[in-house]
Amino acid sequence: MRPAFSVIFFTTLIGAGQGLFVALYTVEAAGRLGAVPLQSGRFHGLGGAFALALLAAGLVASFFHLGRPERSWRAVAMWRTSWLSREVIVLPTFIAAVALWCWVLGHAPQAMAATLMLSIAGLALSALLWHCTAMIYASLRFIAEWAHPLTGIGFTLIGVASGLVLCSALAALAGEVQLLRAAGPAAAAATAAALATRALALHRNDRLVPRSTLQTATGITAPRVVQLSMGMSAGSFNTREFFHGVSARGLAAVRLVGLGLGFVLPLALMAWALARGATWLWLAAPLVQLPGLLADRWLFYAHARHPHNLYYQVVS
Repeated sequence: MRPAFSVIFFTTLIGAGQGLFVALYTVEAAGRLGAVPLQSGRFHGLGGAFALALLAAGLVASFFHLGRPERSWRAVAMWRTSWLSREVIVLPTFIAAVALWCWVLGHAPQAMAATLMLSIAGLALSALLWHCTAMIYASLRFIAEWAHPLTGIGFTLIGVASGLVLCSALAALAGEVQLLRAAGPAAAAATAAALATRALALHRNDRLVPRSTLQTATGITAPRVVQLSMGMSAGSFNTREFFHGVSARGLAAVRLVGLGLGFVLPLALMAWALARGATWLWLAAPLVQLPGLLADRWLFYAHARHPHNLYYQVVS
């Protein structure tokens, strides 16, 4: 498939915003329960603003994928059958819940009941949003690379991992040293789990055998079919939209960048930070991870092989 950069930025930024909210709520709840020291209002204000900025940036990026942005409101019309419509409904609701949660923490931290209700709503909406986003792809049975539970697990774990890494960086920036001692190992563990899930998905996809063949794609029943031409003298919409145009060597390079910058190098930086207590390494981890996650998300789309390409081959 040909990845759309607007969708790549949308899913990556929204996932990180969801993960950051989950991390902020977790450390706030742990602070109220006495498991970790209570965090300062500055920390939650900074974290909430950053989470909302990520969610807003992802929402803006999604509009660049629309042919007629002024008609975007129509996307909710098919909510009974379309996971995309459900995502369009859940996303602004989740953003509103996060904004209210941040406002209550900043202006009425003693309102425990309101904070708890908004926290539960935010967590439920975050889980639902991850599910809706993943099911847009996992529900497409004709694309075997996506139609698997690892798609949903991967979206969720990558979002949680990137959110925890950001939370740890914000804790280091705000001087929450004791919180960092708890959030740091959690961020490393989540990143390792996301890496394992992503590696497993790539391993599975590399070994998939397409269900369709040249015979079923063209309707020619001969036992041996060799396609010498795609049937036209130049590329078309079909050949441009369903193939990324990158060579096998290029795909391998993107995979290396995605796994290396998105998971392996942040893990190394976090391990070094935990061992040496170097605060600046926590600030470097998300800066390294973001371009890696964007590259890995590009690979997620490009790795999907549409049966359409059996007919047109891979001419772009």
